[in-house]
Amino acid sequence: MERTVVRCADGHVFSTASFPMQQAERLGPGRLVRCPRCARLRSVVPVQLEKQ
Repeated sequence: MERTVVRCADGHVFSTASFPMQQAERLGPGRLVRCPRCARLRSVVPVQLEKQ
């Protein structure tokens, strides 16, 4: 299962295996996922990883 690196609305960056409906363009990039840092459902967006 592929993991996606995301950033929650509070700025916490973490990876998640469940980032549902990545292909749904009409809904935008944000999804609700439980953040492991603040333990609440937060709006998250994918993070663009920089190549070194």
